[in-house]
Amino acid sequence: MKIHFIAIGGSAMHNLAIALHKKGFTVTGSDDIIFEPSVSRLKKHGLLPEQYGWFPEKITKDLNAVILGMHARTDNPELLMAQRLGVKVYSYPEYIYEQSKDKLRVVIGGSHGKTTITSMILHVLQHAGMAFDYLVGAQLEGFDTMVSITDAPLIVIEGDEYLASPIDRRPKFHLYKANIAVISGIAWDHINVFPTFANYVEQFQKFIETITVGGTLVYNQSDEVLNEMVIKDLSEINKLSYTLPEYEIRDGITYIMYESKAYRLNVFGQHNLSNIEAARIVCNKLGIDTYNFYEYISTFKGAARRLELLGSKGDVNVYKDFAHSPSKLRATIAAVKTQYPGRKLIACMELHTFSSLNADFLNEYSGSMDLADEAVVFIDLKTFQQKQMEPYPAETVKDAFKRDDLIFYNTPENIVKLFENIQPHNVTILMMSSGNFGGIDLNQLTQNILKKIF
Repeated sequence: MKIHFIAIGGSAMHNLAIALHKKGFTVTGSDDIIFEPSVSRLKKHGLLPEQYGWFPEKITKDLNAVILGMHARTDNPELLMAQRLGVKVYSYPEYIYEQSKDKLRVVIGGSHGKTTITSMILHVLQHAGMAFDYLVGAQLEGFDTMVSITDAPLIVIEGDEYLASPIDRRPKFHLYKANIAVISGIAWDHINVFPTFANYVEQFQKFIETITVGGTLVYNQSDEVLNEMVIKDLSEINKLSYTLPEYEIRDGITYIMYESKAYRLNVFGQHNLSNIEAARIVCNKLGIDTYNFYEYISTFKGAARRLELLGSKGDVNVYKDFAHSPSKLRATIAAVKTQYPGRKLIACMELHTFSSLNADFLNEYSGSMDLADEAVVFIDLKTFQQKQMEPYPAETVKDAFKRDDLIFYNTPENIVKLFENIQPHNVTILMMSSGNFGGIDLNQLTQNILKKIF
């Protein structure tokens, strides 16, 4: 099989390219710019393009397929050549389905928690010694890549609701045709694509309708919008709900209680406990009993950038998290505050995505940082410039978050100065962003904070 990737440097794209290369396919690719870690990973497997740019001559009739990344434009020269020659063009979710249509497909969807639930399932399956393929949106400990395509009979897929490609405007998770599906919850996101909440919710109803007849939907019963949707749905599928398990928090450690036994966890927060229950039901369906599941999940350390501990010393902890949407912000802040109730919580988040910066969406953040003792919001001025958006003042942000004492900064230097001047005693610091805080080295910032503790 000869496969060419247009925009090979993307997070999912380069991992899929490597997976197909490992399977024995002949893989080529192009991109106009590629960042780390994609550069090193592609180079390691001999897949890094010799030159950046688009080269229509790479598209030939003997290609079995072209896979089109979201980063490409509809007028991409290589795409136009493929269309002219009649070469089959796939989005990467389409091609994942093409490679897995004869497998048992588990698809994890939801506005929040899908990366973590997928990671939990993969962790347990690996410990159980099962053969499986996967697609997940984060680099996981114990896994070389974020995509695996082999001859395994099972695939676990993180089902993103964002668009499949520039020429395929369907949400990715509509394309996988799940045998077992999970929906963790619904909270409006991607306002640039789904301009109303109703339009966004509709995508999840359509996702349910793509589940194979006789398949299974695992859903979060505590989500009111989702619960109402499932009750009204008439699809010929099995429906299994989940809520929080029985648990205890002792000395900053969370334990799941099951049949008189306590299972110590490395993760915490009600959102993660809920994620664990979704993963448990899926693993039960795959033949792993609850006792073994809780034994295996007790060693799960979390997905990358999900409540990741950057450092701790004495009564000071510093975490970073991928949280950036209002629902994720609330859940993450609540988790940390509950885990360390006697400590001051300083929560700092970066508004970075198009949706979060959209003035029409900003009010969705109302009250989302209320549980933090000190709330900081950062928007890099360069982000406004890159997205060609008009910057707005601190007052606009404070009004949206409904918090008069909120601290607002628009340069990374101010963030660094703020944390270098704090008194590190009985405090938890939580850094939340889908970006990089204007290039701040959070590991170095953490070490600078901890060095002040005697």
